[in-house]
Amino acid sequence: MGIIVGCTALVLGVTGAASASSSHSSPRDLGRGVLAAGDGWAAEGAGTTGGSAATADHIYTVSSRAQLVAAFKDAGDAPKIIKIKGTLDFNVDDAGKALSCADYAAPGYDFAQYLAAYDPAVWGWDTNLDKEPATSQEGLRRTSASAQTARVEVPVPANTTIVGLDKKAKILAGDLQVKDVDNVIVRNLTFEDAFDCFPQWDPTDGDTGNWNSEYDNLVVTGSTHVWIDHNTFTDGRRPDSAQPAYYGRIYQQHDGELDVVKGANYVTASWNAFTDHDKTLLFGNSDSATATDAGKLKITLHHNLFKGITERAPRVRFGQVDTYNNHFVVTASQEYTYSIGVGVNSQIVAEANAFTLPAGIGADRVIYKWKGAGLTAAGNYVNGRATDVLAAYNAANPTALLGGDAGWVPTLRTKVDSAKNVPCVVDRGAGAGKLR
Repeated sequence: MGIIVGCTALVLGVTGAASASSSHSSPRDLGRGVLAAGDGWAAEGAGTTGGSAATADHIYTVSSRAQLVAAFKDAGDAPKIIKIKGTLDFNVDDAGKALSCADYAAPGYDFAQYLAAYDPAVWGWDTNLDKEPATSQEGLRRTSASAQTARVEVPVPANTTIVGLDKKAKILAGDLQVKDVDNVIVRNLTFEDAFDCFPQWDPTDGDTGNWNSEYDNLVVTGSTHVWIDHNTFTDGRRPDSAQPAYYGRIYQQHDGELDVVKGANYVTASWNAFTDHDKTLLFGNSDSATATDAGKLKITLHHNLFKGITERAPRVRFGQVDTYNNHFVVTASQEYTYSIGVGVNSQIVAEANAFTLPAGIGADRVIYKWKGAGLTAAGNYVNGRATDVLAAYNAANPTALLGGDAGWVPTLRTKVDSAKNVPCVVDRGAGAGKLR
């Protein structure tokens, strides 16, 4: 594995990474790109080729949700290339007319009545709302949420490449579902504001209750061989900081930016920008999912930018996750909990990453223990200096120690940059519109 020294080699850090990861495909036709051999877990076995072998009749340029859905239906599981032009707003009807939250609301649903009915002073703190009848405000909320789900969740078939035509290509308020399929590539897109019109209040979530929402920008569920490259994920027009609070908790309308769950396997996420979000990456969504997740959730994260992220970058259960050459930027004004969450039976290798932390946030904060036993951490930098982040965590948490061996050694890597150079290389190269 080569080491790029200094930001003078940034041309290789951006264009070299793009061309190597796309097997020297023409920059004018990103849809034909395939994942390079050895580039993370998605390169396992036959690798990830998406729809690169598409025939001419299975290449589509789409500029609306309806056209996207029609292209998926037309091609089925045959290799297909979907080129996104402009902004695809998913909160629209079949004719392209914008839909508001009021359009999804079931007759009788009223948020003011919902707040009055489930005020903890009335409802209490010991019982969640899951068993409320269909005629209750919670039942009507569920019906309303189902109507929104039918519009904003769009399934992606097997053997698909989805690629933005230029830096303006965007999925707005959508939730792409890569579910129970194989061989998918998603590149050069901005995913913005997958928001839930109808978050649920759960008084039993934590000590003071929480609002829980649905819809991630991109979800990989039970699928294999998925490459997610050079995308930008953001809350954009609807930042959490602008949300009101009810019952003393923020009215959270966003879930994750990228989730990999329920037995998914062989995923590489490279050169993406994950920005301004709370619960960002969830790999494995249940501590009890041993039957589906044990031995799976093998995921590589490299050369991604995490900026303004509160937590879950990522939070991992079960998976063998290789996270290297990522840049984690914590801004002075943001809320911050942790970056890497070590969950039950997780096997995380965190090497040659860079962390940029403001005053008052120490290196001990970048790791958090969620029932995990340990991880491998080596060669990481904090604020430009080599730092043993695991030792920092253990020194600050003597009653919740983590071991230093993830139990495996990654081999699927094409190039590792010096962690000292990661901020420069990643900040300039990660995100949509950065492919050459």
